[in-house]
Amino acid sequence: MGCAKIDRATVVPIAIIISIFEAVRNEFAEKWKALLEAGGGGGGACGLSLSDPEQHVAGDSDNDGDNDSMTNSQLWFRGVRPSKFRHVYGLPTRKECCYTDISVVRSGNDGNFCATNPTFLAIVADTTFVVIPINQTGRIDFQCCKVIGHTGQILDLKWNPFDDNMIASASDDCTIKLWKIPEGGLTSNLSECSTELVGHKRKVLHIEWHPTAANVLISAGFDHLICVWDVGNAEKPLLNVINCHVDMIYSLAINRDGSLIATTSKDKKLRVIEPRSGIVVSEGICHMGTKCSKAVFLDNDRILTTGFSRHSDRQYAVWNQHDLKKPLVQEVIDSSSGVVTPYFDYDTKMIYLAGKGDGNIRYYELVDEAPYVYYLNQFLSGQPQKALGFMPKRGVNVSQCEVFRFYKLHAAGNICEPISMIVPRKSTLFQSDLYPDTLADIPAIGAKEWFQGRNVQPMLRSMKTGESILDTSTSQKPRSNESKYATIHHTSSKHNVLNNHHGNYNGNSNNHSHSNGTNNGPALNGSNYTNGTSVTSLTNGGKNNKENEIDNRKFDNNTKKFAFLSQPTIPDYRPQAIIEKSQKTSTNQSTKFHQLQAIFGQHQTANHKDIANLQNNLLSSSRNSSRNSSLENINLLNSENELRKAFNKQAEEIKSLRKSLNNSEKRVRELEAEVKRLQLQQKH
Repeated sequence: MGCAKIDRATVVPIAIIISIFEAVRNEFAEKWKALLEAGGGGGGACGLSLSDPEQHVAGDSDNDGDNDSMTNSQLWFRGVRPSKFRHVYGLPTRKECCYTDISVVRSGNDGNFCATNPTFLAIVADTTFVVIPINQTGRIDFQCCKVIGHTGQILDLKWNPFDDNMIASASDDCTIKLWKIPEGGLTSNLSECSTELVGHKRKVLHIEWHPTAANVLISAGFDHLICVWDVGNAEKPLLNVINCHVDMIYSLAINRDGSLIATTSKDKKLRVIEPRSGIVVSEGICHMGTKCSKAVFLDNDRILTTGFSRHSDRQYAVWNQHDLKKPLVQEVIDSSSGVVTPYFDYDTKMIYLAGKGDGNIRYYELVDEAPYVYYLNQFLSGQPQKALGFMPKRGVNVSQCEVFRFYKLHAAGNICEPISMIVPRKSTLFQSDLYPDTLADIPAIGAKEWFQGRNVQPMLRSMKTGESILDTSTSQKPRSNESKYATIHHTSSKHNVLNNHHGNYNGNSNNHSHSNGTNNGPALNGSNYTNGTSVTSLTNGGKNNKENEIDNRKFDNNTKKFAFLSQPTIPDYRPQAIIEKSQKTSTNQSTKFHQLQAIFGQHQTANHKDIANLQNNLLSSSRNSSRNSSLENINLLNSENELRKAFNKQAEEIKSLRKSLNNSEKRVRELEAEVKRLQLQQKH
């Protein structure tokens, strides 16, 4: 009886548990069915969450078209984050479109050995550097013209953002030199610099041009000093010297409007400095590793740094520039040993991380809330990189949806390879969401005004039309007598049309960019005010020869080599319907070459009369420019000496034909450029 009582006592709780389980299962099935009928709301039908038991998921009529309650409970199931840059890929260049046989520097420094703009490509070769027109691809002659003014190794190169023909170089000889590259490139070695800046006591490691002020250059040296220069002032170019570092400076970066600079140094600190006063706005420990670290400014008052952890792992971190005590986010990249250099694109909000000695380039997308950085993909290559240069946004090809372009110096082999970062889209029309207004090649302020404390946003230009746009979101509006760079001159529409003819072509028939003008203060013509902004077009600044400039990839070496295909060819009158091998053999043996072999194989002697007749025939053939007239009396040739003379005559004829072919190719290029200019004129 005792055992029977125990059995009844245990059976009752089990039945209760089973009934509860069935009730929960039925409730779960009803919720699941309701979600399937509702289509999954904002996060898909598979995003069921039981964390909120009071969630109303019944398919009543009150919730038709409103699924906010379901979205809140299904935020954890979003799948892949939507982004228009999720499928960006890197497109390498064919070998014939690369720059080969270049004397690349073999130094182990982490300097910037490659710099480019829409006109020229500069590559360091120890104490000198070569300047190559951007459309001159292929094999570069090892005896090409160079810039040979420095006495020490060159450590950094930077093109002037407002003048495509001016470049600054920092060297181991403690000097900074500015070079003026002539139009069309160098025709001889350039040894005379336009300006020499002397102020550092030891080698100069980094230089940066100011993004908004004209003629302002910032440099950092091995003497732990940062110098601010006004290169337009020949009497007193040094504006300020900042002495706040106690160890070697690893990197130098400047923000969008040029009001702050950021540095990383060997003491593991990241510093944000006001360059005009030298005040350290904020500082903090960025990476605990002892190896080199790099920094770059982002948008919304943030800074991204790359460096090494205490255990030598490569990592990146995002900081608030006003508070460097703790990073907003910090992630480990990998365990390689190469120094990672960041490249930030303000227009697409993408950051590219490329390590020295790596064969890949990682790229991320930045957002305004946590986790701030989203990994997109990476470009893989079997060739490690020694250094990278990048093209300004005004030089990319918008017709191919190219959002960024690197110029990669191979660590093994003297090759510079362009790598295009492309958003895959089928349409060849202009994609306005990929190309917002970007930096123009016009300064927004003068050096004197900037040093007096004025900050303005940079001048922008449209990627679709190539016209400059004055940004009205500056901290102060330009006064009537302040800066010639911010002055807008009202002109007639005829001047606007004229200015549109002096643009730099970007490979798209709808796009043309205007030349930057000279250093005498470019004026802005033809302003049209719309919603607080003014659209302006630039004068050509005396650079009329830029009418014939074309996209760097349109006339590559391949096009030059095979341009003769468009020329008329001499028809071949030999019989084409040859079937039997014996007929082919007899036809080949009847050629002039075999006739020569047959004649001079006999070693017969020739009299002086026959030789004189042959010479007369050769002279008459050169006058008549006929290829076959010199071989009409070939049977009279009986000496090897006369054969050599005939060969020399034919060689001269071949040279003249090649020369005429080159002239015709040049004429074809000129005519194509003229046709394109007329088409643009007709559109505008």
